[in-house]
Amino acid sequence: MDILTWIIVGLVAGVLASLVVGGGFGIIADIVIGIVGAFVGAWLFRALGVSSPFGGMAGTILIAFVGACVLLLILRAFRRSSV
Repeated sequence: MDILTWIIVGLVAGVLASLVVGGGFGIIADIVIGIVGAFVGAWLFRALGVSSPFGGMAGTILIAFVGACVLLLILRAFRRSSV
C-alpha cells in the first residue's frame, strides 16, 4: 500500500472510531489513531485466529476500525485515570 492509501484508511477508521467510541482528538490524531489501529486490529485478529469477513479495502478498514476502537478505549481509560 502506498502512503495515500494508509492516510485514507487511517482517516476513515479513525473518524468512525471517534464517532462510535468518542474521543475528540482532532483530524490529524484521528488519522494517526486509525493507522495505529490498523496494526492493533491486525495483531488482535491474528491472535484470535479470526479473518476479516470482507476482502480488499473494506476488510482493511474494518480491521483498522476495530483496532482504532480498542486503542481509543485504552486511551480513554488512561486519560480518565490520570485526571
